[in-house]
Amino acid sequence: MAQVAKKRRAPSRNIWILDGVSWQQYSRFLRAFQDRPGFRLTYDEGTLEIMSPTIRHDRPGRFLSQLVWALADELDLPTVAGGSATLRRRLKKRGAEPDECYWIENAHRMLDVLDLDLRRDPPPDLAIEVDVTSSSLNRMAIYESLRVPEHWRLEGDALQFFLLGGNGRYKQADHSKVFPKITPEDLMRFVSRGRRETNQIRILRDFRKWVRSLE
Repeated sequence: MAQVAKKRRAPSRNIWILDGVSWQQYSRFLRAFQDRPGFRLTYDEGTLEIMSPTIRHDRPGRFLSQLVWALADELDLPTVAGGSATLRRRLKKRGAEPDECYWIENAHRMLDVLDLDLRRDPPPDLAIEVDVTSSSLNRMAIYESLRVPEHWRLEGDALQFFLLGGNGRYKQADHSKVFPKITPEDLMRFVSRGRRETNQIRILRDFRKWVRSLE
């Protein structure tokens, strides 16, 4: 008999939660939503969370991604962006779609990859998520199981860096691994400006000048 998914109450109006979702059903949901980029699907051992990010959620994440691009450019680091690419492993029964993700150390391995398969391809070197407090799932555990080396979480006025240790668990870090001179506080100074000021181009210029001053 086919497994029947059951909906339950979500912590936010822009989130839907289904329990009892099989891997095959999760795969069908992914196909159904593949042309609807305004949604994020997260799967954790039978529970499927479908989130529709709000402008309040999306705007700081997009600006943070611009800072990442500026960093990679100023430091001359080859970078392949994955956006909200679906990261999943059937054996782990888990999957996630970050707000942004990047291959930096492994950029050279992703140039010709159009269909990501984590059985063959490396996970992103960096994954970013914004406003994860509204999620009902343990997203840290999901990214740990997917072996994403570095995970940034932006919640309100706090940005945190987490690095994957040899034990397969995340530990909060003072500095980024892919950008060793950068701290969460460094980036938050500019993210906070991006929330207050309308001229984000000027903020990006200032950010680039600051990055150059680190050399």
